[in-house]
Amino acid sequence: MRCFATFIAAVVVAIPSPAAAQTYPSRTITMVVPFPPGGNTDLMARALQTELAKALNQPVIISNKGGAAGTIGILDLVRAEPDGYTIAMTPNNPITAQPHMSAQPRYGMETFRYVCLSYYTPYVLIAGPKAPFKTFREFVAFAKAKPENLVYGHPGVASQPHLVMLAALKAVGADGLGVPFQGAGPMAHALLGGTIMAITESPPVAKASDLPILATLTDTRLPSLPDVPTMKELGFPAQGFSAGGLIVPAKTPDAAVNVLEKACATATAAPEYKAIVERLGAEPRYLPGAAFRKMFEQDSTASADAIKGAGLGGK
Repeated sequence: MRCFATFIAAVVVAIPSPAAAQTYPSRTITMVVPFPPGGNTDLMARALQTELAKALNQPVIISNKGGAAGTIGILDLVRAEPDGYTIAMTPNNPITAQPHMSAQPRYGMETFRYVCLSYYTPYVLIAGPKAPFKTFREFVAFAKAKPENLVYGHPGVASQPHLVMLAALKAVGADGLGVPFQGAGPMAHALLGGTIMAITESPPVAKASDLPILATLTDTRLPSLPDVPTMKELGFPAQGFSAGGLIVPAKTPDAAVNVLEKACATATAAPEYKAIVERLGAEPRYLPGAAFRKMFEQDSTASADAIKGAGLGGK
């Protein structure tokens, strides 16, 4: 009987209790940000950080790991233990565009699980004050006059602004000469000085330097820019955006992903989070994991086509 009792006790100990199965998270969570401190992605992450920590009842610390258009930080996530304690806040470009730049990408859509979308930033077509066009129609006529007539700026090959400009030019059936810069600030200065003629970026970049916006790359007009037409309504459908959210390694357990997804929904609904994101010129927008993944899959297909069409990628 003593042996039987010992056996039963061992079995009971081996079976996890409901409380033990629901302990995630029980310690600090690290949020990898694949860009340096102070940039847009970092600011979005820090806006979410406070509310996410409240929702999870655990500290959330940020680990900035910039470089190689976001891919170095994403590789940190690839190497992380898939236990829910290392997550990443990333915009679409490192996931949906950069893998198409290599013949042997080190990660792809299948490498991750998609927890939630947390923000969305629409793109607009911006002209310089010294540009030889003042309206979208004039922009189209000038760009189509002869190949590489248009000189535009972007913050790096296959960056999101670069791909969005390629989409805009493809829609109007034109070409252009792209000049790379180290970020939106230098691009705006070059635009003001007349070194380049146009860029695609978020509305705050245009507003910060009082630059004219020719069109938006959105389905419908932006509430903040009610007088600016969309390229779609002008007869040249094209879309461009930057959007970001939380991802984890592909083998992260369902239980952890479900907890993170619910916490993200709570965090993005917080008035404090919404206020910060709106001040940064973006839209606080929540999508659960499945819808978030679908959005990135569609953007990955579009990015692959743009990169291949421009002869930029290694695939």
